[in-house]
Amino acid sequence: MVYLLFSLSGILFPINPTWYASLKKPSWTPTGKTIGFIWAVLYALIALSLAIVENKVGLKNTSITFMLLWVINYLANQAFSFFEFIAKRLDLAFLDTAIVAITTFLLIFATLQYSVLAAILLIPYLIWAFVATILAWFIYRLNSY
Repeated sequence: MVYLLFSLSGILFPINPTWYASLKKPSWTPTGKTIGFIWAVLYALIALSLAIVENKVGLKNTSITFMLLWVINYLANQAFSFFEFIAKRLDLAFLDTAIVAITTFLLIFATLQYSVLAAILLIPYLIWAFVATILAWFIYRLNSY
């Protein structure tokens, strides 16, 4: 279920490939297929992390901070596709990725109290969130007129 929820933005806010292709991007920008593969793996790791916490302690037994971080992270994750591809607001897309990175960082520490393995599974998400933030910054700067 978590995997499907994280995949929802791709359905609600589909990529406009023509517009995205027209943007100036740094030479190190991954291809769309690579980004899609990365997210597929990350969504699986995110879902597994949350499933481990659910299995170990039950989500209803976690702290309000833990749940709030998940909700903020999820909403920010989903909002990126809206900002980037629907609103075409590269500045907001950048800010959004920064929120995802920050909340993922905090989420790792909040998850540690429930499961070290579940927290470790979020590290690739954190790495990608920081890479995505840097990429979003470069795309914003290259395309701001």
